[in-house]
Amino acid sequence: MIELDELTKTFPGMSQPAVDRVSMSIPKGEIVVLVGPSGCGKTTTMKMVNRLIEPTSGRIFVDGEDVTERDPNKLRRHIGYVIQQIGLFPHQTIEDNIATVPKLLGWDQARTSERIDELLDAVGLDPAVHRTRYPRELSGGQRQRVGVARAMAADPPVMLMDEPFGAIDPITRTRLQNEFLRLQEEINKTIIFVTHDIDEAIKMGDRIAILRDQSRIAQFDSPEAILTAPANDFVKDFVGSGASLKRLNLSRVRDLELTTSLPTGTEGEDIAELRRRLSESDWTSLLVLDEEGRPTRWLRPGDMSPSGKLERETGLPVKALVEPQATLHDALNEMLVGSVGVAVVVDGANHYQGILDIDNVMAAIREMREADTKYYRLLKHDQSQGV
Repeated sequence: MIELDELTKTFPGMSQPAVDRVSMSIPKGEIVVLVGPSGCGKTTTMKMVNRLIEPTSGRIFVDGEDVTERDPNKLRRHIGYVIQQIGLFPHQTIEDNIATVPKLLGWDQARTSERIDELLDAVGLDPAVHRTRYPRELSGGQRQRVGVARAMAADPPVMLMDEPFGAIDPITRTRLQNEFLRLQEEINKTIIFVTHDIDEAIKMGDRIAILRDQSRIAQFDSPEAILTAPANDFVKDFVGSGASLKRLNLSRVRDLELTTSLPTGTEGEDIAELRRRLSESDWTSLLVLDEEGRPTRWLRPGDMSPSGKLERETGLPVKALVEPQATLHDALNEMLVGSVGVAVVVDGANHYQGILDIDNVMAAIREMREADTKYYRLLKHDQSQGV
């Protein structure tokens, strides 16, 4: 979908190029992450794709077309762009922000309005509530979602994302990462994603390009290969220690078999029945769901009086919630900060799906180690055969 051919950028007055003859093939529908030290040229490389920065030499192909010969303004209308500072127009409403590119492309009002509602729904914002608001009335995380929606407004085949979650608090950042990965499963865009964070690169990327100075590629490979077989000492040092923990970012909650034996109850149920259900299980706590099947609180035996109905204040609130697209690293983190040592898995509407406990995570780690062992054996065999 995107082909960089000997792409080079030398800024005026500089003796050395900022980007030196980068060549890279980016398959359709994949997220390719550019990651490297500050100042290595990763953002410059990305900005040359939509010609916010003009290349000094080399060529850029998007879907087979050499875009170095296109009108740059027309080119940018067909490439979505999301930046760390979001860049929403503060004097325009959310709907006007999202409609920017469709208006430039001459879309009629009905089509544009329908697209705005569709996109706000997709990024988890209620159109009836948010369309007429201004950016200053939204949280940082909400503004970032609008930025993503605006980048997708004209349904571009290619998106460029320049540290899109870098200026957000860690909790919101994790949530937005997971939401975007869920969204990518539906929209299937080809994405160049720039970050300085190797953990984010491992989590978000189908492939990762680890860059040295002047955007020289140290390794361009899958996250698994970079973690298990770094190409050189530079990559090994950049990845850093804790490769086993980083690998938890490669597995998703949806890849594991959830535990469903946990006893549950609903608001308003008879306490005696809940006590019986808990006593007949191997668990020390019962999960209470509301009328919609959404987790609300944990009950232990001491929280349930011998008779009567549940009091709404009784028990511990459910805090450790993860969705299927969350990584095992996210789930483990939620287990550690939660109140009962497990992560409750919910769907996009917060409906209960099952739970993950530490045994699930340890089983996944064992499978990863076994896969690594097989990989190393195959690698050594190939090397011995001169492959």
